[in-house]
Amino acid sequence: MNWEIVIGLEVHVQLKTQSKAFCGCKTTYGSPPNSQTCPVCLGYPGALPVLNREVVNSAIKAGLATHSKIRYRSGFARKNYFYPDLPKGYQISQYTDPICYDGYIQIPTEEGKKKIGLIRIHMEEDAGKSMHTENGTLIDLNRCGIPLLEIVSCPDIRSPQEAYTYLTTLKQIIRYTGISDCNMEEGSLRCDANLSVRPMGEKTLGTRTELKNMNSFHGVEKALAYEANRQITCLEAGEPIEQQTLLWNEQTQRAEPMRSKEESHDYRYFPEPDLVDVQLTDAWIQDIKAVMPELPEERLSRFIKHYGLSEEDSLVLTAEHEIADYFEAAVQGFQDISLMNHWIRGEILRILKEKQISIDQCPISPKALRDLLTYLLNKKITPQTAKTVLDNMVKTGESADKIIEKKGLLSITSSEELDALIRNIVEKHPEEVKKYRQGKTQLLGFFMGQVMKATKGRADQKITRHILQRYLDATEE
Repeated sequence: MNWEIVIGLEVHVQLKTQSKAFCGCKTTYGSPPNSQTCPVCLGYPGALPVLNREVVNSAIKAGLATHSKIRYRSGFARKNYFYPDLPKGYQISQYTDPICYDGYIQIPTEEGKKKIGLIRIHMEEDAGKSMHTENGTLIDLNRCGIPLLEIVSCPDIRSPQEAYTYLTTLKQIIRYTGISDCNMEEGSLRCDANLSVRPMGEKTLGTRTELKNMNSFHGVEKALAYEANRQITCLEAGEPIEQQTLLWNEQTQRAEPMRSKEESHDYRYFPEPDLVDVQLTDAWIQDIKAVMPELPEERLSRFIKHYGLSEEDSLVLTAEHEIADYFEAAVQGFQDISLMNHWIRGEILRILKEKQISIDQCPISPKALRDLLTYLLNKKITPQTAKTVLDNMVKTGESADKIIEKKGLLSITSSEELDALIRNIVEKHPEEVKKYRQGKTQLLGFFMGQVMKATKGRADQKITRHILQRYLDATEE
């Protein structure tokens, strides 16, 4: 039997606000445990929450970026459950009337663009963090009350690979809006997945399971592939699927049962009595629209049209808005866009990978790269020399001007100087000259290498090639 996989994803995005959702506590990552707490986020009796306006602004931005409808009036609810890292015994969330709903994002597939629907985007607060040790469980409540957006997809995803693409696309969109850094290592983007399978052509959804504890997009992909295979194996053996929550074990590469899966009634939602409803206005939404940044698809299209770049190049440059910003700053006033693209995609991304840093931490500023490539564009240095200078810039922090002047790296373009040097090299290699003249013309590369070695890569290649061919093609006397 052919089976169809049905996947829906619930993504929690931690917002990049200066203070928490309902109090003034800071949200600085990595602070000492329990150092960023107050009576509100600790759930002390009599402490009242006050909504952070920036959380609402961020939710509107997320809605606009995902083609969602914005609800003008939305309220909060208490989601009741008991866990050591939830001091109030409930989480402030949204239930019946989320601020954003009925949206979608488009993902690339082999068949073209595919639309993945979004059921809702709602605001809520985070819980604390439990740290399990050999001696017991420790609780850090710094994270308690940090603002989140929960983005819930429709069950439109049909494979683990599509789920991976959906997550990378959603992350790119959210990062472009600036509302979150979406750093999974720091917990600012977390994903739960619901999966079921059904016979191909069947319309009724199968019994679903929920997967948690996945700490990377590839981890999500592997966990979904494992669970899909497990469910299909069970169904083909005539065994029913139990609705439950599973934890993904990265070490064993297996999904392990955690508990029976909860439904909304298990949380006993009821309206949050300490918060008034959020009432949006046209003016408020228009103010957010006015400051919305250019989104990935728009920027990709502009890079192709405005800069004349290929789609492949543009996809790399716009994958992260910081890299796109770097490119646009570097190319400003520079005449050869193709050369700049080549160096950023090649050398700059190589540096970032080797040092395991982001473009914001790159030791080469856009202006510094532009200054270096101006020497190359004007043929004052060779490509080989330019790479040497770039590596020196990374190590020393010095400018291209200073390194080139100090090390005497300007290209040798004097025909007279190169003529004497090349004649000497040709005279030292009579056997290679003889073979070249007998038809082994690939030996031209050998002679080019000898010249570059002698000049430490500073010889102008065009002039060098012309002089070499003149000597090598000369008739023997």
